[in-house]
Amino acid sequence: MFESIKKQLSHDASPFVQFIKYATVGGIATGTHILVFFLMGWFLFPCLSQDDIVVKMLHLTAPVAADPDAPVRFLGLFPMIRRALFALYCSTIGFVISNLLCYLLNRLFVFKPGRHRWQVELFLFFAASGISLVIGSTIQTYCITRFGIQTTIAFVANIVSAFLINYAARKFFIFNG
Repeated sequence: MFESIKKQLSHDASPFVQFIKYATVGGIATGTHILVFFLMGWFLFPCLSQDDIVVKMLHLTAPVAADPDAPVRFLGLFPMIRRALFALYCSTIGFVISNLLCYLLNRLFVFKPGRHRWQVELFLFFAASGISLVIGSTIQTYCITRFGIQTTIAFVANIVSAFLINYAARKFFIFNG
């Protein structure tokens, strides 16, 4: 039994099992990104408004600084632009923390290391994820500033685009399949 589990956790598992492990690691990394995003968005860079779906679901009161009607202006920016900027800060902090965790877990359980030295591998991992961060954050910021979409919904669009880009880059360019 332990040999079967050990084989499934190894880099030599079947492609289907590898994808399941990738999805699990991605889920852990995404959960970390979401947790960091919302903690930062609540305590450090308030970017959630009272009408945000997460604020409503948890029956919370959004931080005053994120209220679109608040008279306080950050750097003289309009509230919607400030909310988008703070959401970008939160997403970037979440990106760094979750990506480091994701790299370590992918290297240990999913993809076979060895195509590059670990330093190059880590750089490429962050570079590929950086591309997805830029694309996803652009989508997120555009959704907030152009359409006034809730921060949470714009963040979900960011996460979905990142998942698709990251899988392809990691599978085909960074690790040995």
